[in-house]
Amino acid sequence: MSAPRTLDRSPHALAERTPAGAGELPLCVVTVVSTEEEFDWTAPFRREATSVEAMRSIGIGQDLFERCGVRPTYVVDYPVASQEAGWRELRDFAHDGRCEIGAHLHPWVSPPFDEALSVRLSFPGNLDPALERAKLERLTETLSANLGVRPRCYQAGRYGFGPHTARTLLSLGYEVDFSAAPPFDYSEQGGPNYLHTPTQPCWLDRERRLLSAPVSGAFVGRAGAGAPGMYSFASSGLGAALRLPGLFARTGWVERMRLSTEGHSCADLIRLVAALRARGERVLVFSLHSPSFHVGGTPYVRTASQHRDLLAQTQALYEHLFGELNAVSMTASELFSALSGQRRVVATP
Repeated sequence: MSAPRTLDRSPHALAERTPAGAGELPLCVVTVVSTEEEFDWTAPFRREATSVEAMRSIGIGQDLFERCGVRPTYVVDYPVASQEAGWRELRDFAHDGRCEIGAHLHPWVSPPFDEALSVRLSFPGNLDPALERAKLERLTETLSANLGVRPRCYQAGRYGFGPHTARTLLSLGYEVDFSAAPPFDYSEQGGPNYLHTPTQPCWLDRERRLLSAPVSGAFVGRAGAGAPGMYSFASSGLGAALRLPGLFARTGWVERMRLSTEGHSCADLIRLVAALRARGERVLVFSLHSPSFHVGGTPYVRTASQHRDLLAQTQALYEHLFGELNAVSMTASELFSALSGQRRVVATP
């Protein structure tokens, strides 16, 4: 039987969608790293922005994960997958069983280049279905050839899951999708609206072959059910001019957070985790961008001090999750196996 429809206005609002039964699991943490070229996030999209210089520092992130007992899932885009300077260390990590490899589609730097550059088409789900498939097929083949593993999990660039994405993923043998990003809304740029998308895993097809595991995020604060409306007003032209988002966050009314140490402290994320657990959620998807392991790679690590702080905050969050909360670290394939009944997961004593 299909789950009842919700207020979800994202492409994940499918009749086939059913909850994945994560309530039977211990608290699980999946770490997903968007592994990509470095580029100016404020500039127009450019085909030429394919530098993977920041991948020289991917070992810093891997060392952190291993210290904390984490096998990360690196979702890798075309510039990284196609340049040896990008994929060399990842291949070693994967062959040693220290990580899993997935696909991450940035359409503006992923061939074939048959679309015009635009903000709307930076969300891959907005592409013509045949072109979205062609780009993902090329990326899949490149990852398989250069890293020696066929990816089974996916995250759309800019969280741009579209109406044809699930069918494309199924046809190419993908099993887990990390594209949903509640409670964020990208509709003003032509992207999906995840404002009302449930945060727990669900199956996107009746045969339960494709699992959606949203990147964890939520509204936190006293506003409760009124949080989406209050935050939308605060973020509107007038609200933004009056700096209402900051005011509402400081006064504890409503704050929108993603489970990532990019832009959030460990203390912030402990509050977010508490709110998610209070709703009964058992699967947490923690996310980072690979250039954040390199000083200057993203807006979050402009300085060496910010870089050190991000690493320290990430370690502190893991210590809270795996220590105080006795959570279990999982990869994408382990989560799929657990929720499809192929593997029993027991919390670490």
